[in-house]
Amino acid sequence: MIEDTPTRILLVDDEPILREPLAEYLTRQGFAVQEAESAAAARAKLIEFTPDLVLLDIMMPGEDGLSLCRHLIETRDLPVILLTAKTEPTDRIVGLEIGADDYVVKPFEPRELVARIRSVLRRARRAPAPEEETALYVFEGWSMDPLKRKLIDPEGAMIAISTAEFRLLRAFLDHPRQVLDRDRLLDMVQGREAHLFDRAVDNQVSRLRRKIEVDSRNPEIIQTVRGGGYRLAADVRRTAPASQTR
Repeated sequence: MIEDTPTRILLVDDEPILREPLAEYLTRQGFAVQEAESAAAARAKLIEFTPDLVLLDIMMPGEDGLSLCRHLIETRDLPVILLTAKTEPTDRIVGLEIGADDYVVKPFEPRELVARIRSVLRRARRAPAPEEETALYVFEGWSMDPLKRKLIDPEGAMIAISTAEFRLLRAFLDHPRQVLDRDRLLDMVQGREAHLFDRAVDNQVSRLRRKIEVDSRNPEIIQTVRGGGYRLAADVRRTAPASQTR
């Protein structure tokens, strides 16, 4: 019988007075914790092992947490929880926009952080129905693979897409031709009370439009609904990947 391996966490914070006691607490809660005192140290750690989740301080000397967060979102499929100060509301907004899964404001109660860690991990590990999850989304000549998180344009070229953009596009594809207001989109994309940051959705929609619209200034696929939010103005079908149809 194979025992469950502990959840691996990479804790990145330049303040040892916070990092070391928090690492000890998380270890007592059953997590396997690796510590890094800077973004550079975190990048070195990531060469050695792959964590299940990253706890990432925003304000650090040298490369800051937002820069490292962007790197993690763009290059690795890793959940990220930001550790932020009360004076950093703009940084929290940016962190959510680039795809961070959650944030906790310092000083925080360690038990709350553990609850948020487990909530984020549950969302990341949620197992969908196999057939539904492997089926490609096809719309307006585009296709998106939900397992590999690949977006293919009508000419067959792969288009780079961030984790945040993937989540937003999937929310639209799961609800074609439905009006989705900002609160609902933020809830589906971020999974928390991110409705405080309405413009986060507007910025994500703008970036997504630049990738899938012929003219992002006159969008035809993702339309703005006055006073309502946004709507995917396209029919969506699900189809098995080519390897499954042979």
